Amino acid sequence: MSSPRFSAAQQRASTLHLPAGPWATVLDCLCARFPAISRDTWLDRMARGKVLDSDGQPIGPEHPYREALRIHYFREVPQETPVPFQESILYADEHLVVADKPHFLPVTPSGQYVEHTLLARLARRLDNPLLVPLHRIDRLTAGLVLLSANPDSRAAYQALFRERRIDKMYEAIAPALPQLAFPHVRKSRMVDGDPFIRMQEVEGTPNSETRIEVLERRGALWRYGLHPLTGKRHQLRVHMSALGAALCFDPLYPTLPPRDERPPEDYERPLKLLARQLAFIDPLTGEPRLFQSQLELSWPSINFIDGHR
Repeated sequence: MSSPRFSAAQQRASTLHLPAGPWATVLDCLCARFPAISRDTWLDRMARGKVLDSDGQPIGPEHPYREALRIHYFREVPQETPVPFQESILYADEHLVVADKPHFLPVTPSGQYVEHTLLARLARRLDNPLLVPLHRIDRLTAGLVLLSANPDSRAAYQALFRERRIDKMYEAIAPALPQLAFPHVRKSRMVDGDPFIRMQEVEGTPNSETRIEVLERRGALWRYGLHPLTGKRHQLRVHMSALGAALCFDPLYPTLPPRDERPPEDYERPLKLLARQLAFIDPLTGEPRLFQSQLELSWPSINFIDGHR
């Protein structure tokens, strides 16, 4: 039986685990977490069944808040900004899809993007509303993304990431670090920062680890190979910044300018980070799999070291 056809926004909901806070209701928490969305907008979404609990049941405005409660909400963007870059499909079978994601394209709905996401585009292109990303990379990062095409085999592939049975390698361009011996291993404890869109390192038992190697040297800038052994949000960007080599054109690290001082997004200055390679043993066939991005990081054409971020 063919699947019913819905818009990308209807097919996929965003998921949020409610943070710790003093709120009495889920509505209060959502209003605090997303100050750019009015209370009336959330009330309207709830009235139309666009906010759901973990069982897929609609949540009303009086639904009690509970820390870590998982909710799903359908995002709506009246005038969505197009992303003028095209993804490519490197591999597809009945279970697995491997895509090369361009810079600036989010994997799933986020911020001002719903239809212009990798997931929405691929679901339409492959006529498969059951597609689910097995992992995510940042909107500003380019490169490989694996997606499950079949719910029956999804758990087997998800376990690869949960159990760290998949080898990931990224490439990055950043300032030189001649004072370090390579390969270098960076371990640290990472927690949510302030504002919440950033992460930060703090004292304590490490919960993140990255192995760093040098692939190419060009004066003040080097191309690095980054091997994340854990999967914390922004891990590679935080670790490189902490070492004194924030990635070229990173708008978040090492510092985030005040909102009114942030430059507009510039498609000519993509973050120099690429998910280059994924390797694993296929859980269904037992065969080794190796996928490599066909995208390339170009060297910055300006003098990045002089502060032109």
